[in-house]
Amino acid sequence: MTVKLSPSMENYLETIYILERDRGNVRVKDIASTMEITMPSVSGAMKCLEKQGLVEHSRYDLVTLTAKGIRIARELTRRHRLLKDFLCRVLGLDNEIAEKDACGIEHIISPETVESLSRFLDSDGAGD
Repeated sequence: MTVKLSPSMENYLETIYILERDRGNVRVKDIASTMEITMPSVSGAMKCLEKQGLVEHSRYDLVTLTAKGIRIARELTRRHRLLKDFLCRVLGLDNEIAEKDACGIEHIISPETVESLSRFLDSDGAGD
């Protein structure tokens, strides 16, 4: 990823991506509800993400990811899924603990480690 995002901004992108995938339409109130934060916080984050060319959002309207935003959000989602799979399937952690830990680790793990983890899970059969 060429854009440097804070963990918070990465969480917004990932949330928007999942909401778009599951619901089709995403509004500020949907993001706020899902992330359990205030609508003004979401609005501020949307302005930041819009400046970086990752989302399109007009006041009181839908939030949509740009092509660049989709590309980054897909990678974030992939990283999260790989980490959670590893923590659950390989280390045997409870789903809730694995979800929480994956959320923390996904922001600091290197791309090289993600790729090694992906190869490990594929070769191990644990990623199926």
